[in-house]
Amino acid sequence: MIAVENKILQLVSKHKSGEAIGLTSVCSANLYVIKAAILNAKKHSQSLLIESTSNQVDQFGGYTGITPHQFRTLVFNLANDLAFPIENLILGGDHLGPNRWQNENSNSAMQKAKDQMAAYISAGYTKIHLDASMKCADDGSEKVSLDPSVVAERSAILCKVAEETFSNSADNIEAPVYIIGTDVPPPGGAKEDHNQISITAAKEVEQTIELTKKAFVKYNLQDAWNRVVAVVVQPGVEFGDEVVFDYDRNKSRELTDVIENYPNIVYEAHSTDYQKKELLKQMVEDHFAFLKVGPWLTFAFREAVFALALIEKELLSSKRGIILSNLLEVVDERMINFPKYWEKYYDFSEQENKLKRKYSYSDRIRYYWADNIVNESLQRLIHNLTENKIPHILLSQYLPAEYFAIREGVLSENPEEIILHKISNVLEIYNFATYGGVN
Repeated sequence: MIAVENKILQLVSKHKSGEAIGLTSVCSANLYVIKAAILNAKKHSQSLLIESTSNQVDQFGGYTGITPHQFRTLVFNLANDLAFPIENLILGGDHLGPNRWQNENSNSAMQKAKDQMAAYISAGYTKIHLDASMKCADDGSEKVSLDPSVVAERSAILCKVAEETFSNSADNIEAPVYIIGTDVPPPGGAKEDHNQISITAAKEVEQTIELTKKAFVKYNLQDAWNRVVAVVVQPGVEFGDEVVFDYDRNKSRELTDVIENYPNIVYEAHSTDYQKKELLKQMVEDHFAFLKVGPWLTFAFREAVFALALIEKELLSSKRGIILSNLLEVVDERMINFPKYWEKYYDFSEQENKLKRKYSYSDRIRYYWADNIVNESLQRLIHNLTENKIPHILLSQYLPAEYFAIREGVLSENPEEIILHKISNVLEIYNFATYGGVN
């Protein structure tokens, strides 16, 4: 087996040597988001990191119905179709651990987590977030956090599975790198708005690194420890249904200082969605080299398709022989009929719930775009606006940024291209912050 240095190791080395560069982590299974990300990376000739989350993709299919191997095939096929170099594509697994099986005893949950890890590694994922912070059914009260030493031990156990799977895989020629640390919102989003964001203490960072390294040594994972590249912490960045908590570098100064004591480790920041581009850039300068974004990308996707649905009604509602998509009504009906992805989060009056279902920053509507009926409506919308050219006056009204791009000749009136452009506008903000990442 030929060893190839992971591009992320190269990035971290450059960052630790003084280059304020980072890498955007695109966390989404939405096909339009993935396609937009591939096209954006191709445009800038840069590497692309796409991640799936433990509740989204697993050995049983997750909530998307997709296994790690299927997700890899989906992403790689899209990359090939768009002539994007496969060697510039990095797959990551987020929150890999017992998250999906917290209602089971720890032995059962950890066995499933180990099987999940093996599935991810054998599928060719090379950036792995080890997250064993979730309490299982026999781990005591939910009100008390899991003992950090137990978290470290379970993380090492999962890492050992990853290393053994990698060693036995003939197809993997690039050793995985690992992310440790768990001071983040739960996968899928937190229920409450965070009126008080608690920034991770520097001493907790030191404890996490110390305990995890000790556990790695216990399981003879010294070589894997050399590939631990980042710690996940809470730098005071978060968003709720209607509010965004902006990064304040003055409040996270201790975090910035403490990580400089570790020559091969940076930070990974979750929930960076909706931050101002200057603040994202500051985060990278302050050693948050990995910036995760997910809901903001599907939020932009939703904005685009909702705007197109309004254009469709204005343009085609009085034309004979045309069946409208009625996209807004269809997706809301499906959310009401199948409320499991939002009912625990939007516990308000129906009027407020209706608003949040559509427009919340937490974007729980993202779970419904793969629904067959919703997708049929979306495809009808795209068909209708492909067969009937969108007047520029309506584009100016509903999609002004895309209107100007069309006027300047860099975009067509094709509805799918308009959707991708809307998503790409968010990715460009991250490009500004990370200086394009690794080439």
